[in-house]
Amino acid sequence: MEKLSVVIITLNEENNITRCINSVKDIADEIIILDSFSTDKTPQLCKQLGVQFLQHAFDGHIQQKNRALQLANNEWVLSLDADEIPDAVLLSNIKKVLENPLADAYYFNRLTNYLGKWIHHSGWYPDKKLRLLKKSMGQWAGANPHDKIEMQSKAKVEYISGNLLHYSYYSIEQHIAQINTFTTIGAKEAFLKGRKANALIATGKAFWKFIRDYFFKAGFLDGYYGYVICSLSAWATFTKYLKIRELHKNDKK
Repeated sequence: MEKLSVVIITLNEENNITRCINSVKDIADEIIILDSFSTDKTPQLCKQLGVQFLQHAFDGHIQQKNRALQLANNEWVLSLDADEIPDAVLLSNIKKVLENPLADAYYFNRLTNYLGKWIHHSGWYPDKKLRLLKKSMGQWAGANPHDKIEMQSKAKVEYISGNLLHYSYYSIEQHIAQINTFTTIGAKEAFLKGRKANALIATGKAFWKFIRDYFFKAGFLDGYYGYVICSLSAWATFTKYLKIRELHKNDKK
């Protein structure tokens, strides 16, 4: 059976980290936490749970997750966020993979809990995530803050059933704060790549985002919170493109 390293990056995750660590203790040969100098109880909780706890200044989601990936002492790695846990079906299938791997990486669905409700539509499910891999065959890439694992062209990737449970937000205020943070990061990434934006583009992109997620991706079936999610997702799109416009405007001064 292959040995497994579980790697998790953290920053002020005292509300989530204990649940996350405990969820993988039965399948992990080592659990490594790479923390960005949390100021809450995250360091104490991690040390109490007996995991490897390291710290490094945060310089981007992609950079930090690749750093955590390389800290793993085993070839097989499960990369998690602190607010995620595998459900029972996914845990069982990960064990089966480690007993006889037939691929170089595996992806599965992520199911998000939003303010206590599991969201099965709204563009949030199925949210396919590739998180179990041979670390020599892949790395984190994409554009901050929307990182993703990219495998080498020769790598074999397969799907396994089960859900990665994602405990996303505990309040709408927290969601809005995260949108503000992520749209700033995303706008800067887009600006550096030369992407342009104006008010018309921002409005059109936001309108289509709501229509797609609420109607075509059945956000209405998620009830009140489906409407909230789709509305805030549209607002996030609108905000991101306005921030891109402002970055270009300020760059000309």
